Amino acid sequence: MRHWMILTALAAGLAVLASCAPRGRIPDAPDYDSPASWYVTDRGADVDIFYISSTETFDSTVGRRVYHHAQAADSAACPGMRGEMEGVDRIMAGDLNFYSPFYRQMSMETYLDTTLISSRFPVGMDDVRRAFRHYVDEFSEGRPFVLAGFSQGGEVLVELLKELPDSLQDRLVAAYVLGWKITPDDLAASPAIRPARSSDDIGVTICYNSVDSPENASFVSSGNTVAINPVNWCTDATPAVLFDSLTVTLDPETKLLLVDGFEGTGYAWKPYFKDGCYHTFEIRWYGESLRENIALRCEAYRTAQGD
Repeated sequence: MRHWMILTALAAGLAVLASCAPRGRIPDAPDYDSPASWYVTDRGADVDIFYISSTETFDSTVGRRVYHHAQAADSAACPGMRGEMEGVDRIMAGDLNFYSPFYRQMSMETYLDTTLISSRFPVGMDDVRRAFRHYVDEFSEGRPFVLAGFSQGGEVLVELLKELPDSLQDRLVAAYVLGWKITPDDLAASPAIRPARSSDDIGVTICYNSVDSPENASFVSSGNTVAINPVNWCTDATPAVLFDSLTVTLDPETKLLLVDGFEGTGYAWKPYFKDGCYHTFEIRWYGESLRENIALRCEAYRTAQGD
């Protein structure tokens, strides 16, 4: 009997230890005073791009510790994020300076259970908030800037725009929320979110999501109310031709880009996206148009400032 009581007590103790075992630990925060926490290309330009990367992180386990965020304090542990930064810089920046912070973004697995987002999102959001403050205070030297973010980075950017102080809104050339949504509540929450209406208006927000048909839309665009066609910069249903083979048409009702003519396979990240959801192409397809448009809006900004 005594032996059984000892075993029972031991089992109870192990259960307590297991319940106290580190689960869902949050990694150390990046230090934005350190160059290692940034990807930067300084081209000596008079305008900067501040870019927030998409989800390049998966759940990881170190010993008994499970992490649902990027190990951004060690940027060498985030090769996916760095690769995206390099690619977007090459595709979109043109002659502009490019600043992109490593941050503790949520893992891809988080999006399999959307009830987890509200508790995990603030970690990366706080990092980008601190990084943007550091950029403004230490890097920008008063220059105007373009804000851009893709997917999770677009989600972060929407929240960043809500917090953009009046003193910085005058320096915003444009914000590119790519592969994410802007809801009516987002619009009501911030005067800094003003939908783009043409190719050269400034201080505005550009947003779009591409599908073959509305039924293949995903959570990233559900409830979106802001959209513009990045090929012809129209907000109506005027079609545009891309690569001489794709027809891109904005559906004013669903605020989705309807893309016709694509015959590729194996592009959808299942189970996150269906076939017919072109989320992974939002920068690659429209990169040249985005780069030209950023340059155009920068020139419009300079003109408006009397430069």
